[in-house]
Amino acid sequence: MIHNVSVIGAGTMGNGIAHVFAQYGFQVTLIDISQPQLDKALAQISKNLDRQVAKGTLMEEQKQATLGRIVTNTSVADGVAKADLVVEAATENSDLKLKIFADIDKAAPGAAILATNTSSISITKIAAATSRPEKVIGMHFMNPVPVMKLVEIINGYATLKEVTDTIVELSKKLEKVPCVVNDYPGFIANRILMPMINEAICSLYEGVAGVQEIDTVMKLGMAHPMGPLQLADFIGLDVCLAILKVLHDGFGNPKYAPCPLLVNMVMAGKKGMKSGEGFYVYTPGSKELVVSKSFQ
Repeated sequence: MIHNVSVIGAGTMGNGIAHVFAQYGFQVTLIDISQPQLDKALAQISKNLDRQVAKGTLMEEQKQATLGRIVTNTSVADGVAKADLVVEAATENSDLKLKIFADIDKAAPGAAILATNTSSISITKIAAATSRPEKVIGMHFMNPVPVMKLVEIINGYATLKEVTDTIVELSKKLEKVPCVVNDYPGFIANRILMPMINEAICSLYEGVAGVQEIDTVMKLGMAHPMGPLQLADFIGLDVCLAILKVLHDGFGNPKYAPCPLLVNMVMAGKKGMKSGEGFYVYTPGSKELVVSKSFQ
């Protein structure tokens, strides 16, 4: 049975994952090397819980109970020592994830399941950094975690069926909808989403249409809640680029090659909402759009 959950990485995804597990009764240790980042994450979780209270989907005492189930730690070894499940939600960087998994494999109990929130990196590759590849699995939450229902569950080459079944049932306890897929570049969500985003960027790069026109066509014509360029800003243009590189390298197919405009924007530090500018310009510290940029 899973009672204690350790979440590694206190960024947007990590704090969302910690929030959801704690809300549904699990004891959570949120781990990050930066104490200021942990403090920021707890403040964000509290803010998100306040939003749920304001909407009437959560009671004030439930909010306090949720926060009471979260502790923080700046040491990976100490933070995973009593874990039944570890969920890694660090930056989408292959070398970093391999190091983290080698470290948690040494420190976590032998029976613990090790999961990664990676959006594209091979589960089999990550599992090979451990002595328990049969207990390594992908648990890819969607952003924002407290709101989005999907959990993409990815089997590595050696993942045991009982591990998969455990994570499927666990996802249901979080009131999420689990979808089990196999370990190939981009899995399903990003194998389909990222080429669409890349094609939207290519259409802009080639001057076929402007930012707002591209997004409006997809929102009104295809009933997407958010246009692909705004979505790219929301995800992070650096993250989009990293995933496209994984697809391009993994399949060796030129159709996954990142658009030169995307490459240039990331090199220029224009990473979307988190940097204040991408295909749109944002109010500092807010998701609010100010204006779409001109790329003529």
